Amino acid sequence: MSELPTSYMIPDARIPFCPGCGHTTNLTHLDKAFQQMGADPLKTVLVTDIGCVGLSDQYFNVHAFHGLHGRSVTYATGIKLANPELDVIVLMGDGGCGIGGAHLISAARRNIDITVMVFNNFNFGMTGGEHSVTTPTGGLTVTTSGGNQEFPLDIIGLAGLCGGAFGARTTTFDRELPSLMAKAIRHPGFSILDIWEFCTAYYSPRNDLDKKAMQDISDAHHLPMGIGFERKDRLPLPVRQTPVSTKKEKNPIDLSPRFPCLVSRQTEVLVTGGAGQKIRSTASILSQAAILSGAEATQKDDYPITVKTGYSSAEVIISPSSIWYTGMTAPDAAIVLSVDGLKKDLKLIQAMKPGSLVIAETGLPDFQTGATVLRLPLEATAKPIDRNSLGLVAAGVLAAKTGWLSEEAIETAIALNQKAAWLETSLKAFRAGISLGKTV
Repeated sequence: MSELPTSYMIPDARIPFCPGCGHTTNLTHLDKAFQQMGADPLKTVLVTDIGCVGLSDQYFNVHAFHGLHGRSVTYATGIKLANPELDVIVLMGDGGCGIGGAHLISAARRNIDITVMVFNNFNFGMTGGEHSVTTPTGGLTVTTSGGNQEFPLDIIGLAGLCGGAFGARTTTFDRELPSLMAKAIRHPGFSILDIWEFCTAYYSPRNDLDKKAMQDISDAHHLPMGIGFERKDRLPLPVRQTPVSTKKEKNPIDLSPRFPCLVSRQTEVLVTGGAGQKIRSTASILSQAAILSGAEATQKDDYPITVKTGYSSAEVIISPSSIWYTGMTAPDAAIVLSVDGLKKDLKLIQAMKPGSLVIAETGLPDFQTGATVLRLPLEATAKPIDRNSLGLVAAGVLAAKTGWLSEEAIETAIALNQKAAWLETSLKAFRAGISLGKTV
């Protein structure tokens, strides 16, 4: 940057806040903080969410991101992790602080190198003055007409307990606030400022809030002003080094293409059955075989929360080009291994069109579909080899009847996924399916 700006705010900006609102003063303080720091506008990001304070980012000549209520800390985290060279500052209200409380906790615990400035006026100002997590006990709001019965959240205490690096509580009247803001931004790790201010539209007139009353709130609730914590004993993310693990890392599966792509268009395969029938692992082998063949592949699994009972279903899409939608409406092929799977995906099977194929276990109930249905003794074929290899037998039939994936690609995918002790058994089951498919 060749020349520092004299002000970081948009010239002649018409700040929209109510007369006397603390947000306006805080933005002036922030501008002065940037000036003190000599901040580079190209390396500075303001992140806001819904609420009055969410209007602020547009008045500064820096990068800006505006998102959903309470989620500003998550956006800031992503921005910082993506580009650690940026100074990322969150401007949020006490309303967003409550809605996104879990995000504050996680950012402090992880010591993310961002700065959060809470413009705290003790209520939801944009939506009419409802009480928030920082409304003082006894505070009058539109939702606590008899006085708030809850104790306010200690924002600084919480961030400190969770492992943040720097935290301070102050008011918008603090003449040293620009320097405190600059200090917080410069401090490595997670920094947070709890800045108390007036909401002149709602909270302040309802509660006769002035500077003295604000100090009384601080004393009565044991929420002291000043720096609450300042530490440098924890390296911040994203500069922290990855901990050394005592476990040996497994070699990643090599799925680099080595076989010809045999599909000419996007092709959808449904694999459905019951828990314990290796539905998902069969689908994974088909997906990986497609990738090994230079195709694109997606896999979407569905199963209940129960273990070893109920249905198990997987949708596999294979395409020679990019897949932009992973939903499935009418599969080109379906493998149906149990009644549970049939019930789960009956509508998809009924929607299948002429020219498509259903490979079904014999003995399943009749069903309507436009597809050609092959009822085969899949279970009986798998049983002498390994009853848990039913899915691989069906995969063999699919390969033999469609030609969408080569035998070599599927066998390679099996070898990449199976332990050595089970590899020969798995390959035997797949080859038995190939033989079965060629007989019908």
